[in-house]
Amino acid sequence: MVLTGRAALLAALGSIPVGLLAPSWTGILAVNAPLSVAILCDYALAAPVRTLQFTRTGDSSVRLGKSAEVQLTITNASSRRLRARLRDAWPPSSWLPGTEQAASRHTVTVPAGERRRLRTVLRPTRRGDRHAELVTVRSYGPLGLAARQGNHRVPWTVRVLPPFTSRKHLPSRLARLRELDGRTSVLTRGEGTEFDSLREYVPGDDTRSIDWRATARQTTVAVRTWRPERDRHILIVLDTGRTAAGRVGDVPRLDAAMDAALLLTALATRAGDRVDLLAYDRRVRAQVQGRAAGEILPAMVDAMAPLEPELVETDARGLSAATLKHAPRRSLVVLLTGLDAAPIEEGLLPVLPQLTQRHSVMVASVADPHVEKMSGARGSLDAVYEAAAGTQAQLQRRRTAEQLQRHGVTVVDATPENLAPALADAYLALKAAGRL
Repeated sequence: MVLTGRAALLAALGSIPVGLLAPSWTGILAVNAPLSVAILCDYALAAPVRTLQFTRTGDSSVRLGKSAEVQLTITNASSRRLRARLRDAWPPSSWLPGTEQAASRHTVTVPAGERRRLRTVLRPTRRGDRHAELVTVRSYGPLGLAARQGNHRVPWTVRVLPPFTSRKHLPSRLARLRELDGRTSVLTRGEGTEFDSLREYVPGDDTRSIDWRATARQTTVAVRTWRPERDRHILIVLDTGRTAAGRVGDVPRLDAAMDAALLLTALATRAGDRVDLLAYDRRVRAQVQGRAAGEILPAMVDAMAPLEPELVETDARGLSAATLKHAPRRSLVVLLTGLDAAPIEEGLLPVLPQLTQRHSVMVASVADPHVEKMSGARGSLDAVYEAAAGTQAQLQRRRTAEQLQRHGVTVVDATPENLAPALADAYLALKAAGRL
């Protein structure tokens, strides 16, 4: 039995020691028999909690930053009217800070033999799966003096997907792709291997593109134009090791890498290329392989949603072996990882030749804008020390990038908000240069 504040107030007005109410029925009966009878009758008339039946419907997935609605249906199978306060509990990250109490608590009245539906609106603050916890019901009697309370477990899962904020950059990159693909009137001089057409030579054209046989048949110099190759294979590799756990501003490095991977996937599938995903640290954490163009982006978003960084050093040899296994033929391997000197020099560089011999390799990394801000600080002794530390960190990243470039790797190093468009631009540059 749960005694309400109303019962406590009546006890106080009747000069009953409130301390006797909760721990001892005999104390209540000994001091004020009429009130005790009223409480017992109210408790007896409260609808039972154990016989209540619950079902759920609603959203099973939502993008981070958006709202999801889950309906909870209560069926009162007893012969008494249910007057209840209900708490639909979910993990704390299912709501914005400070909104959980208002969103999860409901007041409901259900006549005997009927059902009612309640709406719980979630606004998750983190990626991953959010599992419903206990539904706690407090059923009151008609006088509101006493209540029955119990818990029910009603399973439901809402998967919180990556937000894909870089989608806004897709239209401009698709326009550039159409230029490369010859679907607009803009002529490009990119070298591919798929012949498109002949046109008149203009100063600046690569002389290797001159078609001498066609030139001999006409009075002007003719050059070949090429279309970027289609149906290329791209393997996106997400490093989910400890470096991915670092936060840049309010965004984990892994989340920024995911956003860049989604933009590249959307662009590459429109270009007619095939895209696969591999997430790895010391073992495969997620993979998407062999999906059709219309299925790849939803499959990739779903696979990324539950990924979390592992606080372990990434096994570079294992990553290389997994990459070669998932890409047996020549491909573009896009590795989203950190540019910290130690992991690159001790881990990636020794195994890099195995990858570059068989594939084109691109390394993309999230840079911290605070480091650039530090390097420009002046005005005090502390600011000078910060500037020195920031400049040293930038020089170290540049040296690491140059080491990778000497092995033929394309390096993209950009801040979280610029990484996705920079990676898309690097992909288009490879297309235009005929390297993909």
